[in-house]
Amino acid sequence: MKTDVQIAQEAKMAPIVEVAKKVGLEEDDLELYGKYKAKVSLDVLKRMEDKSNGKLILVTAINPTPAGEGKTTVNIGLSMGLNKIGKTAISALREPSLGPCFGVKGGAAGGGYAQVVPMEDINLHFTGDIHAITTANNLLSALIDNHIHQGNQLNIDPRRITWKRVMDMNDRSLRNIVIGLGGKPNGVPREDGFDITVASEVMAILCLADDLQDLKERIGNIIVAYNYSGEPVYARDLNAAGPLALLLKDAIKPNLVQTLENTPVFIHGGPFANIAHGCNSVLATKMALKLAEYTVTEAGFGADLGAEKFFDIKCRFAGLKPDAAVIVATVRALKNHGGVPKEELNKENLEALKKGFENLEKHIENVQKYGVPAVVAINEFPTDTEAEVEYVKNRCKELGAEAVLTQVWAKGGLGGEELARKVVEVVEGNPSEFIPLYDVNLSVKEKIEKIAKEIYGADGVEFTQKCIKDIKQIEKLGLDKMPICMAKTQYSLSDDPKLLGRPKGFKIEVRQIRISAGAGFLVVLTGDIMTMPGLPKVPAANNMDILSNGEIVGLF
Repeated sequence: MKTDVQIAQEAKMAPIVEVAKKVGLEEDDLELYGKYKAKVSLDVLKRMEDKSNGKLILVTAINPTPAGEGKTTVNIGLSMGLNKIGKTAISALREPSLGPCFGVKGGAAGGGYAQVVPMEDINLHFTGDIHAITTANNLLSALIDNHIHQGNQLNIDPRRITWKRVMDMNDRSLRNIVIGLGGKPNGVPREDGFDITVASEVMAILCLADDLQDLKERIGNIIVAYNYSGEPVYARDLNAAGPLALLLKDAIKPNLVQTLENTPVFIHGGPFANIAHGCNSVLATKMALKLAEYTVTEAGFGADLGAEKFFDIKCRFAGLKPDAAVIVATVRALKNHGGVPKEELNKENLEALKKGFENLEKHIENVQKYGVPAVVAINEFPTDTEAEVEYVKNRCKELGAEAVLTQVWAKGGLGGEELARKVVEVVEGNPSEFIPLYDVNLSVKEKIEKIAKEIYGADGVEFTQKCIKDIKQIEKLGLDKMPICMAKTQYSLSDDPKLLGRPKGFKIEVRQIRISAGAGFLVVLTGDIMTMPGLPKVPAANNMDILSNGEIVGLF
């Protein structure tokens, strides 16, 4: 059986100029990065501002398991399937982070015959967007420490600097560090730390900005520290907005690539979904909506994290109205949620499937809370039995969500045609009545409790003393009317990754709230969630190599 990277290397890619023409883009709209990648000018949005939007389809999933779900694979297969049934469709995806690529996940551009290419470029340095974000973030860090070293006119309290450095790699040893050692010429000693780049507020800002001016204003609103009087110090106080925006002048433009079947794909922006808001850029999504009849986008991890943030943060800020949501599940993953260990998932087990189905049931309910019709995509594995697939289909139908078996991994767009037809049928026959979960004018505690109780199924929320102090500070600054970005484990509906299925009788512990005033939301940290992940015992990097002829192996 061929690996994903072998399939990708055999792909017959079309020149990106030809791919662009399929959706009305001209060569002058493109900034080429070689033959098969391009950035698209933001002038396209201005030119098409009077054109009606196409339909917006969100692809989300159950809580991820080691058994595999294939959310990105289904997203790509659905867009190709829509094109096969005569609809113009574009996928709008996030950029992969190097951290998880070399850590646990490996590559992140789909799988089998539902992939985005050039896969090696996308998974590695691509067009340099994440590097630009890393540099912009760290320029701000350098400006903060230089300001203190040069006399500290803003009276910044070095003990209350909230801005961290970042790098796009999983490196737990950098979570907590001390800088400025070595004497007076080397700056003022203080504690600091690194987050992973995709958790940076700069990444969130890039993905939520409407244009370059909005990007600059949001950067200026970043709170980087507090002074000795307890007042916030903003990036604009350090004259940082201009130079950071300058570093991001190219990164803000959406990237255009293609699927194995030459369907256009925007890959732009990549905030994590467990520690950030988990959606591709607003600009790429809006551009796709102007260019195609159907835009198929995705949000990270399960519907409890990615979809909730897509609905309550991205759609709220961008004025988007999703027309339907596809929830990806596999029989194997549902059995895993039902207590079956990974090595026994190939055996039929209807009892475990019934128990694990409760996880999917909760995600269906969550999507329906927003007034958005749901379709379940059962991503096929060869070991699925007819009885197991029929059980999932019948239970989904009882819950008001049609379920379709998809074979996109093995058959590409052809294996996604049935799902594509079902999505079109649902969109045309069951109009979305989208509404966010909560009113931003609720108190911070009320918003957090609403997400915890209604989306996670928690009995309540426990706020630590540190968190209560954070809330008082947020209210004092008048920033309590912003949406909530929950940082929570992706593996469970709860904040305990070991509680699979649909846990009951639990509470969510909130230990800290960080203000992302530039992005426009509050980051709520729960459980043991880390903003700088670590590598596993056997990193994916250990199996990667490049041969003497330039062939890449082991990327996925």
